[in-house]
Amino acid sequence: MPQFELKAGSRPPWVGLAAAVWVEFAAGNSYTFPLFSPSLKSVLGFTQQQITILGVANDFGESVGILPGLACNKFPPWAVLAVGALGCFLGYGLLWLSISQTVLNLPYWLLWLALVIGANSSAWFGTAVLVTNMRNFPLSRGTVAGLLKGYVGLSAAIYTEVYGMVLHKSDTSLLLFLTVGLPIICLSMMYFVRPCTPAAGEDSSENKHFLFTQAASIILGIYLLTSTIIADKLSVQRAICYVFIVIMVIFMMAPLAIPIKMTLFPSSKKLSRPVDSSDQLVVDADESTQIEPLLPKSLSEYLGSFREDEDASEVDILLAVGEGAVPVKRKRRPHRGEDFKFKEVLIKADFWLLWLVYFLGVGSGVTVLNNLAQIGYAQAEQDTSILLSLFAFCNFLGRLGGGAVSEHFVRWKTLPRTIWMTVTQLFMVLAYFLYAYALRGTLEVATALLGICYGAQTAVMIPTASELFGLKHFGVIYNFIQLGNPIAALLLSGILAGSVYDAEAAKQGASTCIGASCFKLTFFVLAGLCGLGSLLSVILTIRIKPVYQMLYAGGSFRSPQGSHH
Repeated sequence: MPQFELKAGSRPPWVGLAAAVWVEFAAGNSYTFPLFSPSLKSVLGFTQQQITILGVANDFGESVGILPGLACNKFPPWAVLAVGALGCFLGYGLLWLSISQTVLNLPYWLLWLALVIGANSSAWFGTAVLVTNMRNFPLSRGTVAGLLKGYVGLSAAIYTEVYGMVLHKSDTSLLLFLTVGLPIICLSMMYFVRPCTPAAGEDSSENKHFLFTQAASIILGIYLLTSTIIADKLSVQRAICYVFIVIMVIFMMAPLAIPIKMTLFPSSKKLSRPVDSSDQLVVDADESTQIEPLLPKSLSEYLGSFREDEDASEVDILLAVGEGAVPVKRKRRPHRGEDFKFKEVLIKADFWLLWLVYFLGVGSGVTVLNNLAQIGYAQAEQDTSILLSLFAFCNFLGRLGGGAVSEHFVRWKTLPRTIWMTVTQLFMVLAYFLYAYALRGTLEVATALLGICYGAQTAVMIPTASELFGLKHFGVIYNFIQLGNPIAALLLSGILAGSVYDAEAAKQGASTCIGASCFKLTFFVLAGLCGLGSLLSVILTIRIKPVYQMLYAGGSFRSPQGSHH
């Protein structure tokens, strides 16, 4: 039987979660590409197609998280964060040297590689804090994952605020901030992002703490959007801009209120009792069964092996849950809903359907995000920072809402989560038609609609993959699905959008294209692909309906009270 060891520390896991929020803001550095991409074009003289190929590098670096995923199982979180900080410094530092013209005539391929390395730092940052906190909150994995992914979505709006109010829309200053500021933030958080005694989920205040953190994130998102619009539309003095930034930082520190409150007003309820000098937490067999109503059936059965061991502690059990440890004493191939090895999912039609649906939905959204600045300029929007802030806020709402809505309906009606991928991709078709025809006043509407749908795709895909193929090898499976992002960016953004834009600009006899025709063909293609994605999602939903009947209607996944929602 595998052994899991962890010293019970005095620091509650909420400290690590509060620190993770700041690391996740840094992990959103790849969202800044639309802010400094115009300088790559104007200062270095790149074509739009070259810019979109650099966008592919940005997406490729952001999405390839297999190496940090493996590293998290072999090295402590601080080491993973250190690698990310180094990549951030080297990658964005080289771009800063080029755009500031400190170093001249750097080859294109070197800048492409630098952007890959810089953007890949986000994968190291995000993986380190996500894996650590999901292990620290093993019975609240979905909530923690949705919350942290939501904060990553908000980071684009935060960068936009800093870019406009502090850096005064200087691209060289922004790249310098990415080069030096982000590594400093992550190195500062190293000490706090580390394994703690896992939260058992028995404290009734835990749900309130999560609700507080989610509410704080929504308030922060609304504030970012509002203050960005005010600063852009009104002539705001520099002092007021700094006040906006200070208030933003206070909202960013909101999750820290939970460990402060727990320190000042400690709970009198003891979850467990110390028994020896090693300061480990132990419970008896009856106490350990309190965890079972929170677990899938396979994990509940697995706890029997722990209860046979008198030395097994609640920490052992919780860590086993966090690792997705399910015994694999079988010779048959796994069925949907059980733990799959990576090579086993590659021969499953459901896996490739999920991969294609995600590829078409998120891939088409990445195409718009990479070209958002040029789309805004083409439709006479002089300041595209509001568009990016709007997209970031709606992406955040989509991530929070997609997870919450799919969770509600999967427990209430055993409705497969993928039905929401169908719905959101149909709305994405509408958004692409709004972009294509460029009617007056529809640019912001289309951007908001696309942001919500784009965020929901990610929020739905993550739990769906874990429910269909298990948690044991989820890291590799999830990261492989995410490879759809850079592939789509290459095909749809780099080749399709870049070629169409440059061809239209050539017709106008200029390097910058103006008018709806610049991206019209691209948007029609994206609308068609999302229509195909909706059809494939319907097929996948029908195929996996029995799996959700088994998992939820049969009671394998139950609420803490043992009843269905």
